[in-house]
Amino acid sequence: MRIERTQNYRVKAVAVGLDVSPSTIYRAVESGELRAERLGRGKGTIRIPGDALIEYKAACARAAVRAAHAEKIGGAA
Repeated sequence: MRIERTQNYRVKAVAVGLDVSPSTIYRAVESGELRAERLGRGKGTIRIPGDALIEYKAACARAAVRAAHAEKIGGAA
């Protein structure tokens, strides 16, 4: 998925681009892991800024590296 830093993305487009379910994206938004903007009244609609998506992908990559490292160290013991 090519991400433009200044573009806003719909939840479904992000989910498709990351090959995850929309529920995963909604959970990341609700937990604060993925910054998003709500537009409109009431429930509104969610848009994810491109720069927030870049940050989220980087955080996920760091978490994967830490998990792999912890597994490697734990497996060596």
